[in-house]
Amino acid sequence: MRTSLRAALAFIIAAVLGTAFAAPALAHTSLKSSDPAKGATVESLDSVTLTFTESVGFPVVLVRDAAGKDHGDGKAKADGPKVTRKIAGTLPSGKYTIAWRVVSDDGHPVQGEIPFTVKAAAESAPVASEISSPMPTLSASLVATDPPAASTAPASQSPAARQEQSSGGIPVWVWIVVFGIAGIGIGMAISLRKKP
Repeated sequence: MRTSLRAALAFIIAAVLGTAFAAPALAHTSLKSSDPAKGATVESLDSVTLTFTESVGFPVVLVRDAAGKDHGDGKAKADGPKVTRKIAGTLPSGKYTIAWRVVSDDGHPVQGEIPFTVKAAAESAPVASEISSPMPTLSASLVATDPPAASTAPASQSPAARQEQSSGGIPVWVWIVVFGIAGIGIGMAISLRKKP
């Protein structure tokens, strides 16, 4: 009877001591949420925010790119369970990691990493103005060339008409009549002389 009582008492003491030693371990803080979240893809980022299950101190937050360069601005600030750090400038597209380390209320340091991706919004492509091809310019010679002057003596004109135009405007038939009359007069004069 005493043996079983001692065994039960030893079990109770062990359970109490085990709970007492486990309490500090359970008191360590843990990351509750983050902005950006783990594995998230964002277009832009001004700051990162980490929220823990309890108040933390001595926060260290790095926002590193694939080459390990830190893009944070200034130091991380803790406000109870919330830790924030601003981003310097604009993050270019790529993969990043938030490396953090804080100290919980019991003095135990806790750390971790949060990967995320930045995919910057594609800049609106400038609207290509529709460039119409210039109208083919006519050759200056074609534009400036006057229509060919009408021939002063069309091919269809008779030789008499052409002679009329070349003679200063007196019709050719007038000349024919004049020469005809002159010829008749000369002929009559010759014929009158031969008569006895």
